[in-house]
Amino acid sequence: MTLSNEEVVAHSGALMHTYSRWPVAMVRGEGVWLWDADGNQYLDFAAGIAVAILGHSHPAVAEAIADQARTLLHCSNLFYIPQQVELANWLVKHSAMDQVFFCNSGAEASEAAIKLARRWAYHNGMPERSTVITLEHSFHGRTLGALTATAQPKYQEGFGPLLGGVRHVPVGDVKALEEALDGTVCAVMMEMVQGEGGVMPVPTDYVQEVRALCDRRNVLLVIDEVQTGMGRTGTFFAYEQFGVQPDICTLAKGLANGVPVGAVLAKRRVAEAFVPGSHGSTFGGNPLAMRAALATVEVVEKERLWEKAARRGAYLRGRLANALGNHPHLREIRGMGLMLGVVLDEGASQVAEACLKRGLLVTVAGGTTIRLLPPLIVEEPEIDMAVERLTAALDDVFGRE
Repeated sequence: MTLSNEEVVAHSGALMHTYSRWPVAMVRGEGVWLWDADGNQYLDFAAGIAVAILGHSHPAVAEAIADQARTLLHCSNLFYIPQQVELANWLVKHSAMDQVFFCNSGAEASEAAIKLARRWAYHNGMPERSTVITLEHSFHGRTLGALTATAQPKYQEGFGPLLGGVRHVPVGDVKALEEALDGTVCAVMMEMVQGEGGVMPVPTDYVQEVRALCDRRNVLLVIDEVQTGMGRTGTFFAYEQFGVQPDICTLAKGLANGVPVGAVLAKRRVAEAFVPGSHGSTFGGNPLAMRAALATVEVVEKERLWEKAARRGAYLRGRLANALGNHPHLREIRGMGLMLGVVLDEGASQVAEACLKRGLLVTVAGGTTIRLLPPLIVEEPEIDMAVERLTAALDDVFGRE
């Protein structure tokens, strides 16, 4: 028996209320479209929060999952997993990193990156170096260590005491970073575009200053590519556009197009600090997730989707500027590639709700920003439709001012 949206919501009392969910139950997806239990169709410019980079139900990923499910789902990391080895080699080849650890989410990847940075310092005779510096407005996950690294108090309230040994500094303030980089610091951890912080690209000159400071102080640079990676910003990794290379890099979200997976990539001199027993994951790198990820990266590479993200992102930004450039409540359009934010002076949540009613899915980031994260396969007519629906939603909320 198929339940309606209303019936699904009515039966949802067993769920913990960790999300403010819309009263909509999604039941099917194809490409850039989703359908709910009542048969309503939605243009998906959220992509499961930057996850469905190939769109929904991509045949290559679906076929890989089905085939692997019939072959082997799980065997544990006490054995070598061929798909894991293959994906690790692919990521190493495309990142200039040397080794990879697989886990199940972006938060787990952040945790592993923090552990690896601290273990690196310990392994190299610097046990006093355990502090990690992150940037204000950052977001690195909701597990306790990742939550501590997340410099947004609204996410941390009620979960103290948080992990020790984490400091936050303002974005762009080189002097503040220099002062924070004392003899207790092992790593600086940062996003190239702060997604949950409101789709805010970090200034390129600041990123390069951070890299230089880390080099001078013998401190690791950890770049969080959980949301920006996999081609979303116009290059496979966002850091490529900033002229730097990290010592550690995290990936998740789009890596397997919807199957839970995370990854930590590192230079060999750093990765060698992890030895048997120092870190692990029961489910990390399981055959199913690896097969889905392999299918995903093969499509990304074959279709050069990072280049398409750059082109479509420029087109989307131009359409937004033409449609909304003179809107009295627009403050800024910002972002990179197909990770764009429409910054308003008020009413972002109401606009997102109005978009939903008009069949467009968006998310709100940083309180005032409509975040647009369409699948990388999106075409120009679908972008035109999204801009039309967003414009209409703004009119619904603010009227035709």
